[in-house]
Amino acid sequence: MKYKSQKVAYWFFALCMLLLVLQLTYGFIMGFARIGMDGLHEFIPFNTARAVHTNLLVVWLLAGFMGAAYYIIPEEAQRELVSVKLAYVQLISLAVVGVIAVVGYHFNHWEGRKFLEIPRELDYLVVVNVLLFLGLILATLFTGKRRTTTALVLTMGLLFAALLYLPGMIWFDSQVTDSFFRWWVVHLWVEGVWELIMGGILAYLLIKLTGVDREVIEKWLYVIVGLTFLSGILGTGHHYYYIGVNKIWLIVGGIFSALEPLAFLAMALFAMYMYRKGEKSHPNKIALFWTIGSSIVSFIGAGLLGFAHTLPQTNIYTHGTLVTAMHGHYAFWGAYAMIVLAIISYAIPNMTGRKRYNNSAGHLAFWLSNIGMLGMTVAFGVAGVAQVYLERKMKLDFMDVQNEISIHFVVLILCATMFTSGILMYIVEFLKYGKPTDEALEA
Repeated sequence: MKYKSQKVAYWFFALCMLLLVLQLTYGFIMGFARIGMDGLHEFIPFNTARAVHTNLLVVWLLAGFMGAAYYIIPEEAQRELVSVKLAYVQLISLAVVGVIAVVGYHFNHWEGRKFLEIPRELDYLVVVNVLLFLGLILATLFTGKRRTTTALVLTMGLLFAALLYLPGMIWFDSQVTDSFFRWWVVHLWVEGVWELIMGGILAYLLIKLTGVDREVIEKWLYVIVGLTFLSGILGTGHHYYYIGVNKIWLIVGGIFSALEPLAFLAMALFAMYMYRKGEKSHPNKIALFWTIGSSIVSFIGAGLLGFAHTLPQTNIYTHGTLVTAMHGHYAFWGAYAMIVLAIISYAIPNMTGRKRYNNSAGHLAFWLSNIGMLGMTVAFGVAGVAQVYLERKMKLDFMDVQNEISIHFVVLILCATMFTSGILMYIVEFLKYGKPTDEALEA
């Protein structure tokens, strides 16, 4: 059953596409700067480009999660969204906060705290925006005809994500204390509650795309939630190795970081098992590719590549190097970007009534972007290993090492071009569907 208010999700997805293009633009600015082509330095220095690149990632993913919730929750609760007008107000305020933040970065108006750079004044606008969003989602869910496990896990992830933003708003004079609580936001988002959001969206898509009984899928979801909380919370310790806290975090961080891949492995096995067990062949193969691909790539990027450099004995050498960029790019791509693109691929045909399920452009977009991202990850990895050896073992000067490994960024730019070609094809397909219609949502 579909509901007219679900079309709100379309505009959040459209904001995703716009912010993703901007993020890629700033990624190229950094890539060319790394090979000496830094003509924009006077206007967009590397540190500004990096702040914009990483923060746009967070904002477009949050917009995607919100769009997913606005699409999924009415259907799961079996009622229309409580207020479409307020949802549009929330969308506009989210876009305004993003624009102000990006413009502010170019005038050096930022906190200087990695991943949480937005000025303190904007933090309050973010809180108001998220409270409005949560109010709409919770009111819709708890006044609806049913409350499914899928909807509850998705909502729980969104609620905890909002609560865990608050520690990042507290001011500390001590850099150690500030860094300690900053990771409550950054780590517990991406390696904790965002996994719940991913799990909720993944479960919804598998129910729709495979035909497997809801009860079976939602039992697996409990396993994923348990593994996420078991490993994710104490796994925060791998960020505490060298910031001045007690050495016990070397042990806690090392042990629970080794367990963190289990949640992603469970997601990958869960998705593959449900796909193989599926009793129906859904025509939307593109959405299915993104869904299954997300679970597999997240296990490799977030699980295996994360584990590869978070043990203390390894991290003492890899900390703060391009090895982290290797893990970060593939992890974010697999765990969160791909699941957002999956829900968009599933929802857009339903909202517009145009069934472009199996066109070659859609499949090419999937493969080009995934092969391109894999190439970028390998380029980051090779550059990172070389950096670790030359800088941490051979004790060469930092800038000398950057010159030595710059060739890898030529490869990176070539792979990024392939990746961007895939993303642009995806966006063109998104635009070709056109806007949602009431007729499609009534069908």
